[in-house]
Amino acid sequence: MLSSRAILPLSRTTASRATIGPRSVVPFGIRTYAQAAPAVDSKPPVALFGLDGTYASALYTAAAKSSTLDSTAKSLAALSDVFKKDPKLPVILTAPSLTPGDKSQIVQELQRHMGGVDKGDTVKNFLNTLAENNRLGILEGVCEKFSMLMGAYRGEMELTITSAAVRTLSCPDPSRSEETSLTSLKKLDSKVLQRLETAIAKSEYSQGKKLKVVPKINPDILGGLIVEIGDRTIDRAVSSKISRMNKALTDAL
Repeated sequence: MLSSRAILPLSRTTASRATIGPRSVVPFGIRTYAQAAPAVDSKPPVALFGLDGTYASALYTAAAKSSTLDSTAKSLAALSDVFKKDPKLPVILTAPSLTPGDKSQIVQELQRHMGGVDKGDTVKNFLNTLAENNRLGILEGVCEKFSMLMGAYRGEMELTITSAAVRTLSCPDPSRSEETSLTSLKKLDSKVLQRLETAIAKSEYSQGKKLKVVPKINPDILGGLIVEIGDRTIDRAVSSKISRMNKALTDAL
């Protein structure tokens, strides 16, 4: 696994070096990727916004032209998993003191975690482009945005299910000689997700499309669920019910 511990020494050894500011280079200057038979349509299926969206769209176009969309999607999915396992990685990638040598080593480590599925070095070249433009810090966002593009390309509709799903544990507090409650986040059970997916797939909300379930956790909703599909939101969160109740009480006074 690409651990922040493996990269952290780089940021420490380069902390005293001159700060390198990001270049204002747009991704349309991306180097030529491995050439292959052009795809039928290299235009991204949906418009994305933000810098990460711009780079994700450029990568999609390059992958489509080189017929490497599937391998590129698998590579970015693997990188996305790395970010989930190491929350410190985004901080390291945005360190302004990283030297070209540091960035090259980081790219090599990221490549290793793609598991050799990067056909034609499409993602390798893209990572090098991000490194050269001082944009490695947006890689996590690019992975997420590229997943959205692939979902649209495959005719999928994203189904986001947000839950509080908290579990309270108790453990001794040495400093206070008493038990302290800890809150651990836990995703919804796979069976519950499957039931929700099946129910929504049969409803008009799915529009007959294949659903791509994206489970999320947000302790702020306190309980219940928030289901988002397309431009529709089904809010059954406890926090929303409390807000509506508070508003009703305020209006009545």
